[in-house]
Amino acid sequence: MNPYAKLITLTSLILGTTITISSNHWAMAWTGLEINTLAIIPMISKSHHPRAIEATIKYFLVQAAASASILFSSMINAWTSGQWDITQLTNTTSCLLLTAAIAMKLGLTPFHFWFPEVLQGSSLTTALLLSTMMKLPPIAILLLTSNSLNPPLLTLMAIMSAALGGWMGLNQTQIRKILAFSSISHLGWMTIIIIYAPKLTLLTFLLYTLLTSAIFLSLNTSNTTKLSTLMSAWTKTPMLNATLMLTLLSLAGLPPFIGFLPKWLIIQELTKQEMTPTALIIALLSLLGLFFYLRLTYFSSITLPPNSVNQTKHWFINKNTHVLIAILAPLSTLLLPLSPLILSTI
Repeated sequence: MNPYAKLITLTSLILGTTITISSNHWAMAWTGLEINTLAIIPMISKSHHPRAIEATIKYFLVQAAASASILFSSMINAWTSGQWDITQLTNTTSCLLLTAAIAMKLGLTPFHFWFPEVLQGSSLTTALLLSTMMKLPPIAILLLTSNSLNPPLLTLMAIMSAALGGWMGLNQTQIRKILAFSSISHLGWMTIIIIYAPKLTLLTFLLYTLLTSAIFLSLNTSNTTKLSTLMSAWTKTPMLNATLMLTLLSLAGLPPFIGFLPKWLIIQELTKQEMTPTALIIALLSLLGLFFYLRLTYFSSITLPPNSVNQTKHWFINKNTHVLIAILAPLSTLLLPLSPLILSTI
């Protein structure tokens, strides 16, 4: 991509995210979402591959429908209450329509169908942006309207997302699709607690962004997109694969890694809210995700390829490890002892 085009695109992404996060008016929030959507589209389609073009069209149609639903929801609320303030969402129809629209933007179940396909058609760096930065504006709107949302509906969507994210990730061989279903599962954890502890949702999202960034950058360095390629990557970059293994275990939520902290706090908060059955269900559903994380770990670090492999060997080995990996990987594995300090800030 042209450096000037890349600069304009990244600036527009930051601008759109900032506008949505900092706005109290529905029109400004909608404007920020539209700027974000238009900025990410050239990044998805930059390879000019038919799969990338298909992913771009799917992404545009879904995001356009969701943005129109958000605008329609805000207009209904303004018609009945005379308020354009995001926090003053009082109309029941507007609440339900907004929840469906935000779920469509995030890729929550049952509006998840587009997300794995779009990630599969994108490059690893674009997939990283779609999984992290593009989730921030819709989550910010959910946080601002959390007092007005319907708890049973959000709980149902969260449990369905955790179940489907774990279940559909079991039989995948493409790493981008596995990470897409992982994102859907983590969104379920964020959504289930957003009404009762919004700050905990924000903490979960920040830690998920940290872990996912480390994983995508590691995969991008070794140019790994399939399990078969991941299996032969250990002989080329052993240290990078060892780091990837620990980060995957952290994303799975295993102690003593930092990924265990948000799940532990969410289960604790659900128990305090007398939602013990819900906490038990979502904790059991996380075992599905744990299985495919362990499978990724097994392929990346324990399995060595046989001498006569049928797949094409990558003759070029990228020795230029991204500097962010050196910062993000230790944080994503060794941050748990600092959890009292993290909790004191929220």
